[in-house]
Amino acid sequence: MFLVFSAVEIVGAILTVTSKKLVRAAFWLLITLITISGIYILLRAEFVALIQILVYAGAVPVLLLFGIMLTRKKMLEESETSEAK
Repeated sequence: MFLVFSAVEIVGAILTVTSKKLVRAAFWLLITLITISGIYILLRAEFVALIQILVYAGAVPVLLLFGIMLTRKKMLEESETSEAK
């Protein structure tokens, strides 16, 4: 199981860095963080795995997606005003 979690984690980390779209990068980051918690469970550190899922896998991708949604709206507004001139 450790080798499976490690392989998925490495692939997820590589796809996080190389992904062209930010939403897909956030998804791969979520997969990477969940597999890290799987490794913690194999090490019998259930509390750390739970905190990993709640804090990192739960909050970080959500904050990243909210940041993308908020800045995308501003970028669209700026591009519309520059095209109107």
